Amino acid sequence: MFLTVTLNAALDITYRVPRLRAHSTHRVQEVDERPGGKGVNVARVLAALGKDVTVTGFAGGATGAALRNLLAADQRERPNHARLTDAFVPISGTTRRTVAVVDASSGDTTQLNEPGPAISPAEWQAFTTAYAGLLPRTTAVALCGSLPPGVPVGAYAELVRAARAADVPVLLDTSGEALRRGIAARPDLVKPNGDELAQLTGVTVPLRAARDARRRGAAAVVASLGAEGLLAATADGAWRAAPPQTIAGNPTGAGDSAVAGLLSGLADGLDWPARLSRAVALSAATVAAPAAGEFDPSTYAAVLDRVEVAPQPHAA
Repeated sequence: MFLTVTLNAALDITYRVPRLRAHSTHRVQEVDERPGGKGVNVARVLAALGKDVTVTGFAGGATGAALRNLLAADQRERPNHARLTDAFVPISGTTRRTVAVVDASSGDTTQLNEPGPAISPAEWQAFTTAYAGLLPRTTAVALCGSLPPGVPVGAYAELVRAARAADVPVLLDTSGEALRRGIAARPDLVKPNGDELAQLTGVTVPLRAARDARRRGAAAVVASLGAEGLLAATADGAWRAAPPQTIAGNPTGAGDSAVAGLLSGLADGLDWPARLSRAVALSAATVAAPAAGEFDPSTYAAVLDRVEVAPQPHAA
């Protein structure tokens, strides 16, 4: 079983409009609601790949109930037999919403993210107890996204250390001070984007920055470079993986699908080039899908064998 942690889960709302113009009124052509937050997106892609996965984090209020109901519906409607299990910890606050506005004329997306609910010390303690109880049944864990108010800034470092103590591989996908502290706890893999990696290291050359991040504690670093694909620095070498062409669509959630590809590749015993190919293909297929947490199977199949994976020089 995989475990994904989303401390700042969300109800994702997508509006599609003919053309987005500032300072004007818009008629929305289509509204879509999905369970969201980075770890939830990762879990939904893993389940679509046929992997059993448990999602945990915090959920509360009417929005949290809607998120959990949508997850349950997603599980009921799943055509394969993979289990997507809800292990969210209830809170007194209300789960946040995110709003994506898709401009049909350009394909561009404008994202509006609400702040998360305040988490009390008792709620944080309840979560860490639940998390520790899930680890013995876990193949690998992904710690994803921002920290809601009230959660200690060193929360991910604490969760990384708990996973390592349980001998469970752990992937960290966050940013800022949470990443800085979390990487010092020595996760097996971190997956920042290019900007987050530069902010962490102060280095703007991606390969040099990825190697610097490894020296800070991560066993491996895979950086998302947007349409250019992924860059990996590991103990076994460094690679750059790129899709064969640019995919048009909504890039929201593409990085989360890359995380699902990396985790499933680890569990399936793939080498790094094959893991990166899967991650890039899933990321591209998510851009072609209508919402985060999903991927277009035909795009995935078409891209997978055509991902270009190139070894990188030993010195950056």
